[in-house]
Amino acid sequence: MKLANLKHTVVATLIASLLGATACSAVYAADANKPGDGVSITPIFPTIAEERFRGEVAIAGLKDLGYDVKAPKEVDYPAMFLALSYGDADFTVHEWENLHAAFYQKAGGDDTMVKVGPVMKGVLQGYMIDKKTAEAYNIKDLSDLKKPEIAKLFDANGDGKADLTGCNPGWGCEVMVEHHMKAYGLGPTVVDNRGSYFALMADTIARFQQGKPVLYFTWVPQWISSVLVEGRDVVWLPVPFTSLPDGKESKDTFYQGKNLGFPVDTVNAVMNKEFAEENPVARKFLSEVSITTDDESAQNLRMQKGEKSLADIKRHAAEWIKAHQAQYDGWLSDARAAAKQ
Repeated sequence: MKLANLKHTVVATLIASLLGATACSAVYAADANKPGDGVSITPIFPTIAEERFRGEVAIAGLKDLGYDVKAPKEVDYPAMFLALSYGDADFTVHEWENLHAAFYQKAGGDDTMVKVGPVMKGVLQGYMIDKKTAEAYNIKDLSDLKKPEIAKLFDANGDGKADLTGCNPGWGCEVMVEHHMKAYGLGPTVVDNRGSYFALMADTIARFQQGKPVLYFTWVPQWISSVLVEGRDVVWLPVPFTSLPDGKESKDTFYQGKNLGFPVDTVNAVMNKEFAEENPVARKFLSEVSITTDDESAQNLRMQKGEKSLADIKRHAAEWIKAHQAQYDGWLSDARAAAKQ
């Protein structure tokens, strides 16, 4: 072979080698950014539209990591934990540490699932009444409703009993409310109205706007706290003493000096245990996802004002991510790093 041809061959080989290395490097870089590529993951959420927002934030991140995120399953809470336990779904961001403790344990608990991290802290539940009535009649706690003359103030249907807007069956809070009705001797004077919560609350808000007394169960975060504002329109109605169905009265049920009767809660991300062990990237990402109660309440208020379609909720999630881009990018970075460990 002539020297010129040899040099040409060597140069061509080097160029091809360099180009190949560059191409491999580009592929590697793409894979490094999407370590979940080729892996499908199935979310499972409750049927409450107002809780979909945080789920869409989680879905967006998993997609950015390359996961093939399937359409979320929507079920009631007890079924949600069973699905996670049996592997019919892979994750949720909707497990309330205290409120759902029984559902979690009955479905298999830590043997089949893993709580990977707190999504939202400082979640509140309790009873509220309108501030005007509380002050006019010196109503201090829930046990005051044992007095027929006080209970009658909140009578919406003429039966002489207070009408409490209660909690949907299957949510978990209905068990607490019914327990409190018995523990505080309210059966003779208070009716726990259970059904479609937000429809019942629409009636409750209408009563308030008509200047009538209102009594209702609620939780934060959600849009109602932006319509009936604590301290301005309504006040928390504390319980006279702590009484929980599981008998564990040591749990913290106090908020700003008031005993709300419900433990101050934390919402966790939970994964099917086997899936979590096989997918450290998804586990790391979900362990870091966090949203404040104020942010979710603000998003829920947008829904209440009409922006309530799934497309709207996805847009809200995208806007939230953009407003918290550095934090979100940090979650993705940590998740990608987990692929290398």
